[in-house]
Amino acid sequence: MTPACDEESAVRVAIVYHSTYGHTARQAEAVRRGVEEIEGVQALLLHVDEAEMRWEDLDTAEAIIFGAPTYVASASAGFKAFAEASSHAVMSRGGWQDKLAAGFTNSGSRAGDKLSTLIQIALFAAQHGMHWINLALPPANNSSLGSEDDLNRHGFWLGAAAQSHVDQGPDLAPPEADLATARHLGRRVAMTALQFARGHQD
Repeated sequence: MTPACDEESAVRVAIVYHSTYGHTARQAEAVRRGVEEIEGVQALLLHVDEAEMRWEDLDTAEAIIFGAPTYVASASAGFKAFAEASSHAVMSRGGWQDKLAAGFTNSGSRAGDKLSTLIQIALFAAQHGMHWINLALPPANNSSLGSEDDLNRHGFWLGAAAQSHVDQGPDLAPPEADLATARHLGRRVAMTALQFARGHQD
């Protein structure tokens, strides 16, 4: 259950994502649920198409978590279009300077060069002068005692990674372990955003 939150005083964390087939959208929804598990934090979930019309709403967020599927070792074209649009709408006036940032991605194969996408997203955030929040989970499923049910079963540090079988729809993929990892990222960013906001008030 989402804790009660006064919208006037709530710290806002935005999740901005691109998704073509619905798998990354499901991951984004898991990130949102994680954010909303933290009392005093409000989530704003936006597909990139909507986000490009709501720059002012993103300006009010303490943190922005970016997500994109990984296609041919790169963030999707839809996410790149959003990133490029932000250079004109936001970067020229420093609108996201010193906000928090984090990232997530999904691909059809276990590795899928997802790290390339997370690095691209981190560099995009750095160009906006944002502070990057990593996943802060140890790599899992890397021993005989490991399991496909482990959080961070793919062993990423920079952000949350998910894998979706290409012959399964978003009703089945990504699996629960990857969604739980996404919720963890949402909680971590939300908690850090609260600390960050309180620091600004002191």
